[in-house]
Amino acid sequence: MVVREKFELGLKELQTKLTEIGEFSIEALHQSLEALETKNVDLALQIIDNDAKADMMYEDINDFAILLIAKQQPVAIDLRRIIIGIKIATDIERIADFAVNIAKATIRIGNQELVKPIVHVKKMLEITSNMLHLALKAYNEEDVKLAKKIAEMDDEVDDLNTHAIRELMEISRQKPEFVQQISQLSFVCRYLERAADHTTNIAENVFYLVKGRHYDW
Repeated sequence: MVVREKFELGLKELQTKLTEIGEFSIEALHQSLEALETKNVDLALQIIDNDAKADMMYEDINDFAILLIAKQQPVAIDLRRIIIGIKIATDIERIADFAVNIAKATIRIGNQELVKPIVHVKKMLEITSNMLHLALKAYNEEDVKLAKKIAEMDDEVDDLNTHAIRELMEISRQKPEFVQQISQLSFVCRYLERAADHTTNIAENVFYLVKGRHYDW
């Protein structure tokens, strides 16, 4: 097998590994919101325990990428593909950490009834999940148009976060006895907003991969 074919296979495997950790992180976020909404502390604890798997997947991607560089000695655009892959893995691993943070917030809230339905939070999760799916597709296909679309979707998450926080602050004035829960729900909003930011980082790296320069969103 020629060197180029070996490299292409290695790159495909890297993409597969990134997709796997991406899907894992998305599922972890969904589970964390399910645990929050249903007050399922057992599920929250499971999410925390499962984070070790995300860490192992992240380390495996880093080791694989380094080995790919050492064996194939890629240059120019090929090297950028691998380096960007490592950066993407870092952002995705942080997203998995946010799922753990939401699970911890769920445990702190415990069996207390939620002060309001988490409609805006669930919408933030939906958009962020779609963003990450598109970000991985943009990386795999080196699609700049998709990368730009992700940045636009991030604005929606920011708007939802602002709206949700305002609602929670208003409730805290009306029901000061729920201030601890409201603080935890505010953190949950922040975690999802940060998850969307990390997904936007992926989109920015895709733009750099394709264009060789950074894009000012």
